[in-house]
Amino acid sequence: MATLQDYRNERLRKLETLRQLGVDPYPAKSERTHGCGEVLARYDELAGQEVVVAGRIVSIRSFGKLAFIKLRDQSGEVQLYLQRDDVAELDASRGILGMKQLKLLDTGDFVEARGVMTTTQTGEKSVGVHELRLLTKSLRPMPEKLENKEERFRRRYVDMNVNPEVRLRFIRRSKFWRATRDYLNQHGFTEVNVPVLEHTTGGADANPFVTHMDALDNQQFYLRISHELPLKRLIGAGFEKVYDLGPRFRNENYSDEHLPEHIAMEWYAAYWDWRAGMRFMEDMYKYVLQETFGTLQFQLGKFNIDMSGEWEVWDYAEVIRKHYGIDVYDTTIDEVAAKLKEHGLEVEKTDSIPRGIDKLWKNIRKDVAGPVWLVNTPKFISPLSKTNPENPQTVERFQPVIAGSELGNGFSELNDPIDQLNRFVEQQQMRDAGDDEAMMLDIDYVEMLEYGMPPACGWGYSERVFWIFEGVTAREGVPFPQLRHEIDETTRAIYPQVKL
Repeated sequence: MATLQDYRNERLRKLETLRQLGVDPYPAKSERTHGCGEVLARYDELAGQEVVVAGRIVSIRSFGKLAFIKLRDQSGEVQLYLQRDDVAELDASRGILGMKQLKLLDTGDFVEARGVMTTTQTGEKSVGVHELRLLTKSLRPMPEKLENKEERFRRRYVDMNVNPEVRLRFIRRSKFWRATRDYLNQHGFTEVNVPVLEHTTGGADANPFVTHMDALDNQQFYLRISHELPLKRLIGAGFEKVYDLGPRFRNENYSDEHLPEHIAMEWYAAYWDWRAGMRFMEDMYKYVLQETFGTLQFQLGKFNIDMSGEWEVWDYAEVIRKHYGIDVYDTTIDEVAAKLKEHGLEVEKTDSIPRGIDKLWKNIRKDVAGPVWLVNTPKFISPLSKTNPENPQTVERFQPVIAGSELGNGFSELNDPIDQLNRFVEQQQMRDAGDDEAMMLDIDYVEMLEYGMPPACGWGYSERVFWIFEGVTAREGVPFPQLRHEIDETTRAIYPQVKL
């Protein structure tokens, strides 16, 4: 049975033959005029006209004087119809191949075909080829199937060729972020890119990645875990509607809903409160999902979700009391730990009352279809949010719960510098006691607040929103998920001259 090395060696032989003929197997330019799918979609208009298409060879069938090549690009597939009397002969200086050189082509090669749109005797709309030009000689054959998940993740470029629906997923992912930007831009927001490397990182409960900067005497820096604090500095600087969209990094375990590196967006609006933010985000969700998926009705696993209607609103403390009989404002760590054990939830040494209650809430959340707004979050769970004057034990926070997940986070932002400093100090004490996910004390941010920041609402969501509505896990939802670095034995054998 032929191995990958056998196939590769045969293609290397063909590559050498092409070079000996004087053909450049990797020219820099293509003269394509139309996409493969486009020439079929516009066939009535283009019939009888000359077109130039280009793409990857999917299949080749040769019958002496006749040959048929199926060609694919991002727009679709088209058949190339080659008749010996109509096809130009070898012109190596231009990279043109004749019928005699078809045997030097393989599936996976990229070619360019110049010809007239026609219909074959079997009724298939095709490009009747006059000139066939080599664009790229491939050295490895594409597999017919690729189902092993590890292999798919390691060679996504193969995965997307063999499983075109995977490539379509990332087109939708692009639409998701484009719609996010469009909606914010249409509503007067300004996109400002804030630093990825930070002296002090904050804005979330997460363990950061650590690095160093040689140019600043090898000082320690962190990869940002959130966009929040720099964007709120911009509100203090005079921006009234601002956002950033880009990667953030949280040095924690993989799960079906979390990746250590992922794309996220946060916006902040001066003179808005949390209720204004809720109204804005209900409309924004509808816009973004409609633009991305073309619908607001979704069947996501066990959840049947209609995003077109009005959202329910749930009170955090009431939900916990209803399910567990716990008063979140008057409880002990022992009581919380007992409820965790009772419901089969893990109890860790580093658990505090806030973390324990959060675990209890997540146990409820997993069965919520939504869309639901979770509001009136206890202050001890939200150290960066503004206190609710109607209930000083709670904060003005709003979280969407959809398909068992929290798909975003919004606040009336805390702008009292004394209050903020006190909360930072409390968080830093938790960090010093061994909680690596507690927030760092950011004194520069406190100083910004002392100069004054207007009332503001802030919001953030990550691409987890897309993953949930796309119905895929986190690793399936990104083009190149991080994996353990490995070199397989076949690769080592193919490149013996390279130290791998």
